[in-house]
Amino acid sequence: MPTVLQWRGHRFLFYSKEIGEPPHIHVLKDAKQMKVWLRDLRLARNAGFAGHEINAIMKIVADNQDRFLEAWDDHFGN
Repeated sequence: MPTVLQWRGHRFLFYSKEIGEPPHIHVLKDAKQMKVWLRDLRLARNAGFAGHEINAIMKIVADNQDRFLEAWDDHFGN
């Protein structure tokens, strides 16, 4: 489960066993988590983050989209 970025207590990471899914990033903080599709920057799932938190996290994902996609390709061998 490689962590690609840490920001204000949030961990942006991949789960290694998710082979075959489109590129995405998981964001964890405390008991909250969300999943964002990296190609079109859509929220795939949210569990616990409030709307203002989602907006801030989505900005971080957008700002780091290329970095996350490169890390995805490096990790999963694409």
